[in-house]
Amino acid sequence: MAARAPYGSWSSPIRPADVVRAGRRLGSPALAPDGAVWWLEGRPEEGGRAALMRCPPGGEPREATLPTANVRSRAHEYGGGSWLLVDEREFLYVEFFDQRLYRQRLGGEPLPLTPEPERPAALRYADMRVDPARGRVICVREAHPGDGAEPRNEIVSVPLDGSGEVTVLAGGRDFYSYPRISPDGAWLAWTCWDHPNMPWDGTELWLAPLDDPGDARLLAGGPAESVFQPEWDPEGRLHFVSDRDGWWNLYRAGDPAAELSGEQWPVVQLTEEKADLGHPQWLFGGATYAFLADGTIVAVRTERGTERLYALEPGAWGMTDLGLPYTSFGFPVLAARGSRVAFVACGPTEPTAVVVYDAATRRAEAVRPASEEGIDPEYVPRPRPIEFPTGDGETAYGFFYPPTNPGFEGPEGELPPLLVFLHGGPTSHATPEQSPEIAFWTSRGIGVVDVNYRGSSGHGRAYRERLRGNWGVVDWEDCVAAALHLARSGEADRERLAIRGGSAGGYATLCALVFGDAFAAGASYYGVADAETLARDTHKFESRYLDGLIGPYPERADLYRERSPIHHVERLRTPVILFQGLEDEIVPPSQAEAMAAALRRNGVPSAYLAFPGEQHGFRRAETEIRCLEAELAFYGRVLGFQPADDLAPLPIR
Repeated sequence: MAARAPYGSWSSPIRPADVVRAGRRLGSPALAPDGAVWWLEGRPEEGGRAALMRCPPGGEPREATLPTANVRSRAHEYGGGSWLLVDEREFLYVEFFDQRLYRQRLGGEPLPLTPEPERPAALRYADMRVDPARGRVICVREAHPGDGAEPRNEIVSVPLDGSGEVTVLAGGRDFYSYPRISPDGAWLAWTCWDHPNMPWDGTELWLAPLDDPGDARLLAGGPAESVFQPEWDPEGRLHFVSDRDGWWNLYRAGDPAAELSGEQWPVVQLTEEKADLGHPQWLFGGATYAFLADGTIVAVRTERGTERLYALEPGAWGMTDLGLPYTSFGFPVLAARGSRVAFVACGPTEPTAVVVYDAATRRAEAVRPASEEGIDPEYVPRPRPIEFPTGDGETAYGFFYPPTNPGFEGPEGELPPLLVFLHGGPTSHATPEQSPEIAFWTSRGIGVVDVNYRGSSGHGRAYRERLRGNWGVVDWEDCVAAALHLARSGEADRERLAIRGGSAGGYATLCALVFGDAFAAGASYYGVADAETLARDTHKFESRYLDGLIGPYPERADLYRERSPIHHVERLRTPVILFQGLEDEIVPPSQAEAMAAALRRNGVPSAYLAFPGEQHGFRRAETEIRCLEAELAFYGRVLGFQPADDLAPLPIR
């Protein structure tokens, strides 16, 4: 029989250390000709080091890289596309420490392919593809001059034996991604874009003969069309995803050797989904679709934040749901070979794992879970999709996770506290999933709502663009609307609403606390406090992002100050806890430090925890454990409940 106890005070078997252990970061899978499955694995208990893993058929997972290797690119600061399988026993990877490109055979020593830069990490590589006929690898390079000038992005070729100079194949644009070589080695496709666009705003798809890359032709895209993941099928036909019809749908180009018809390259639209088959390109190397040997295309389809694996069979127009229990693929990387496709995913009842699905047998096998222990299913909350009215007569969306603990129920007449989660980006989206972090809160009697505010992806281009010119307005407005919607429906205590988020989610958190009064507490993880400072000081990839989100800078400096919590901290009367990495190049520590100082001057109860060695997004186990403990202790003090956990002291000023 369940015991009655105040919400927030329930004892839970899910400890902060369990959340971290369940947070083994899995991604970038590949399938080898010998049947082995490869993937990248981030390990918080090893300082966030990323190891390349291999599991042979019927065998156990083993690390393919050396114990000292850290496979991670810093191009665009967010990285991605940091490794490539050459054959069943050889691979390429980018080493985090020096950002050089290495080649290694299984069981051997890594061979550096790129020269050592004059300064550490001044030359960064990502998104590789092998050109076997010419004995080279083609990839993106980001060069940091070190004199205060903006980094230079290019597509380059690198000899596979490390013997020659790096050659520039395409340059002159602000950003490049997806260099892709046709199966016959004759053609090179790529995407590129320029400031102030982000890749989900406007990108271009170009095509050139590989022997003469200077003879490049524009195939698709422009300032108001986002092109994602150009990919050649085994027959040599170029596919890509575009949102030209308002949704990221799949297209196929004509024969590149054929003559152009007028000024338009012949392109066939393969799908007309009212859902997204692409994702915002925050990382290199994303792949939302892949080709099976029989010509079937498998793709991640996102509708109102829910992601599912679909199939488009040869000659078919509509897509078919494969019926798998997965609803969250993160930043998808699908890899196919024969009838099998590999991916990393989870679902409301399925923990995160590297999964291989065989279309021939219609069976899915979890090859590597994010945690060996897992969470007792009785403590896992079931997400419920919600939609609710918000500003301007519009509708916003999210997923609600109710308090879930078989050993407890709340006192009669008491409603639970509610914690609003905000995703980062801000152009990302929340998915319904089995999240150990969410279960950490719900198992203690605290409800969670994960909000897809206007501007989130996974809802079509029009919804995504609701944030243009409105960052710092509609995002936090939608979070307030979600919390009040659940309070009115009797699922949350109106007086105990809290909000938390990281990066852009941290910015929305601070805005909600400064410009609104709905929340009783908040937690900001490396959040933006000063939009003007971010516009001046952030890295190249996002240096003009705010032009679209707020307005051109410095022309609209007044609007930046108006939307920056740091300039209105005198309005803040809500307790806040701040978390910050001291090596953050995206949101510098100065922002959190300025906010903490202002809170102290203003007499607002607050806490500030800074972590040496952490960047934008925490990776170390000890950091993540300390943050969860501190956040729980903070809410207990502010919202008036006594956590059952034995927590480390938290200094609150």
